[in-house]
Amino acid sequence: MIVIKTPSELDAMRRVNRMTARVRDEIAAMVRPGITTLDLGNAAGELIRKHGGTSAFYGYHGFPGQICVSVNDEVVHGIPGSRVIREGDIVSIDTGISLGGFIGDTAITVAAGEISVEKKKLLEVTQTALTAGISQAVAGNRLGDISHAIQEVVEAAGFSIVREFVGHGIGRDLHEDPQIPNFGKPGRGPKLKAGMTLAIEPMVNIGDRKVKVLDDDWTVITCDGSASAHFEHTVAVGISKPEILTLA
Repeated sequence: MIVIKTPSELDAMRRVNRMTARVRDEIAAMVRPGITTLDLGNAAGELIRKHGGTSAFYGYHGFPGQICVSVNDEVVHGIPGSRVIREGDIVSIDTGISLGGFIGDTAITVAAGEISVEKKKLLEVTQTALTAGISQAVAGNRLGDISHAIQEVVEAAGFSIVREFVGHGIGRDLHEDPQIPNFGKPGRGPKLKAGMTLAIEPMVNIGDRKVKVLDDDWTVITCDGSASAHFEHTVAVGISKPEILTLA
């Protein structure tokens, strides 16, 4: 069942998602060679508490981090730890916050120092794909229109889309209906209605789309070792245009 948010619930979603965007941006600005992923995770925990929220990820099905920090070939769900970020790495920061009974969710991938031309293109294409998907989050469209718009951008650039992990509805729960694949045919799936809130999040690999989960039962990596990028916004479906909730 896809939940339609009331005006007051949308206001609550705006508040928590603005906070989530601020934390995302502050942590992303800390990414540099020499810092550890745990440094980023600890800083995020302090910022979340400072803003009056709680991490929506910590303890979720046993996840041990305040945020997810994924480096290079790590696609999503990286656990903050002792790994030192190095020059040329790309780092994905996935942030989820709970406030007032609602949840915000957003992700960004940033460079640590100077990165390769190929990695720069990966970041640009993934962000463009997210923008294309969001543009379809309009009442009357179908869920598949979002999926197809993302797929078109990614595959036209010669990159591949992770298929095992997808976007999702969001609200009082971190993961609500519907699931939002980053691939598919237009005109398929549920019809979008104003008041739906969706976390749209393409995960894009330079190489093959196949991924696997490490022994920590969380960290997802590319099977071929190629770099991966992850961008995510929480949006509200609008009558004439979507509203991006995770803007700082």
